[in-house]
Amino acid sequence: MKRADELRFNEDGLIPAIVQDAASKEVLTLAYMNRESYEKTIETKETWFYSRSRQELWHKGGTSGNTQAVKGIRYDCDQDALIVLVEPSGPACHTGSYSCFSPEKAEAADRFSILNELESVIAKRQAEMPEGAYTTYLFREGIDKILKKVGEEASEVIIAAKNRDHEELKWEAADLLYHLLVLLREQALPLDEVLEVLKKRHSESD
Repeated sequence: MKRADELRFNEDGLIPAIVQDAASKEVLTLAYMNRESYEKTIETKETWFYSRSRQELWHKGGTSGNTQAVKGIRYDCDQDALIVLVEPSGPACHTGSYSCFSPEKAEAADRFSILNELESVIAKRQAEMPEGAYTTYLFREGIDKILKKVGEEASEVIIAAKNRDHEELKWEAADLLYHLLVLLREQALPLDEVLEVLKKRHSESD
């Protein structure tokens, strides 16, 4: 990560920081950092920002517990804007929403595959833990329950394939993919990293 003196802060001593879920790639919020909050973010590996209204530093989740573990920082070509990749432990927005941006953002879904969309929904469920949601249930039950479901769904896929039941197979395969994405989220492993392995294998086989 770059040192603060390598960045270009504006005339107010601030730099915009776009916060993005490292796994789902969904944009969570736009905030600002000054030199001190940037350095504290690097030091603590959690997001710190500068409040323009209160004119003071603030630690995201310092009061609510909804901290954001920093997984990486990307810098634009002019070094005057940041993308902060995080693993959120709760909602990013003060309203209690997973993201500060409107859910209408889904209108831009043509940029993402259905797997990326589903990964984003799973990440939102983990952050907000809405009552009655099946994904919430899985995360509350923990890794053993998630692993059990992955195993069960894999078995169902095998049975459907063995029986040459294509209708059943497509439903069971969809269930398996969903539970596998839940497992990846629980392990904080972005789907993109798995896809990169496939891409690398494909390029090596050419």
